[in-house]
Amino acid sequence: MKIISWNVNGIRAVLGKNFAGFLREQNPDIMCLQETKAQREQVGHSFAGYDEFWHAAEKKGYSGTAILTRTKPLAEKRGLGKHDHEGRVLTLEFPDYFLINVYTPNSQRGLLRLDYRMDWDKDFLAHVSRLDALKPVIFCGDLNVAHKEIDIANPESNRRNPGFTDEERRNFSRLLEAGFIDTFRELNKEPHHYTWWLYMNNCRARNIGWRIDYFCMSHRLRPHLKEAFILPHVMGSDHCPVGIII
Repeated sequence: MKIISWNVNGIRAVLGKNFAGFLREQNPDIMCLQETKAQREQVGHSFAGYDEFWHAAEKKGYSGTAILTRTKPLAEKRGLGKHDHEGRVLTLEFPDYFLINVYTPNSQRGLLRLDYRMDWDKDFLAHVSRLDALKPVIFCGDLNVAHKEIDIANPESNRRNPGFTDEERRNFSRLLEAGFIDTFRELNKEPHHYTWWLYMNNCRARNIGWRIDYFCMSHRLRPHLKEAFILPHVMGSDHCPVGIII
């Protein structure tokens, strides 16, 4: 089974950049989207062969998540029970696991939202841990943190910048310590693998980026992990898709 995650930075924008062709070519069993920036009724496109689940932000044109799946889930849950006005978490229950699609809040310039981010991280950890006690969990999406120095092109110049603070990195470590693995780093220890690049200064062509998009899974799913990959050649957003095969 192939699952792909992508922060599309606007589903309507990426549909105009051959998202349908990408979907046909990759043919994922499940496609998780972040930063959709749209209500479902604003998206003038049908995704043949997929059941659709959407969690839009109350603020139009902002944030939002969606999941396209060929396998019908047992249940759907939107949000965490808190922080839910921005449409950032979408959870589907399948017979053997939970799938969580997440778009973690950015701490913002000047770290104006860092305190909120700390509350968010605590509540998201509680959510995944609660579900993991019931059955294995896969969570994916834009977690807005480069975990280790290997996950960012210029660690020294980015210290205390949003997404590379000690607090955010420590909270991601706590997620893993709660019983999860970072699937890409489980299989690939090499540097220079990134998933997000600034639009300015030709950063993507120069591969000056950050790895902030992840697939994590419960430790007990590790024997089922066959592949974890990044698709940096896929354009259309400032992020690229990431995925796993299980």
